[in-house]
Amino acid sequence: MASIFRSDLLAGRVALVTGGGSGIGRGIAEAFVAHGARVGIVGRNAERLEGAAAAMGGSCLAAPADVRDPKAVEAALDAVTARFGPIDIVVNSAAGNFLAPAAALSPNGFRTVMDIDANGTFNVCRAAFDRSLRDRGGVVLNISATLHYAATPLQIHASAAKAAVDAITRTLAVEWGPLGVRVVGLAPGPIEGTEGMSRLSSDETRERVIAAIPLRRFGRIDEMAAAALFLVSEGASYVSGETLVADGAAWLGTSAQWMG
Repeated sequence: MASIFRSDLLAGRVALVTGGGSGIGRGIAEAFVAHGARVGIVGRNAERLEGAAAAMGGSCLAAPADVRDPKAVEAALDAVTARFGPIDIVVNSAAGNFLAPAAALSPNGFRTVMDIDANGTFNVCRAAFDRSLRDRGGVVLNISATLHYAATPLQIHASAAKAAVDAITRTLAVEWGPLGVRVVGLAPGPIEGTEGMSRLSSDETRERVIAAIPLRRFGRIDEMAAAALFLVSEGASYVSGETLVADGAAWLGTSAQWMG
């Protein structure tokens, strides 16, 4: 899909995108590069990350790290700033998920998703604040979800983690706003072509999931990237503490219809 934004929308900006090796995170990183930014992408799978960075060219740097490890996060940010300069935009897109009924979910399984989504988001925000945002201002974009807006069966771990991410977004918007830092969120619905959708839906449930979405289709990665471009741009310069829902109005329906 052709972009509606100017090609130089993010010229001169440096961004860090976690989960940037695949899915929505990669789509956002690609869109940022296409609109003039220099981008560091972070993820645990170094080979996948390097491949994604190579495809995006010299304006993208792979910085492998596990967001659960604060020291690894700090090292990744240092590598990106050494290559491109101070970071202006942070996108927290790294996430973990799988289907599990609460009665069968292990404490370790619950903790793992919380660590990646919630703790990982905090770790990256904190490191970026110390290295760039405190003195320069900037934008933090946290990728959330709509799972916790009502109740989504088999997703207690991811729901709790994304609720925490939304709380991080609101709290940091208040605490860091006086320093010129905007903190916003993006809550995608079911998005075609993502690892999450391939894990969480099947051919048998696909049509039922689509039927529960008022727009009667899955979203696209490029649509999430476009929403991200708006949120980090000057067009959203007075938006902070808010999470934009981009799900075709799906969450307004009955969440139990999603999983079946």
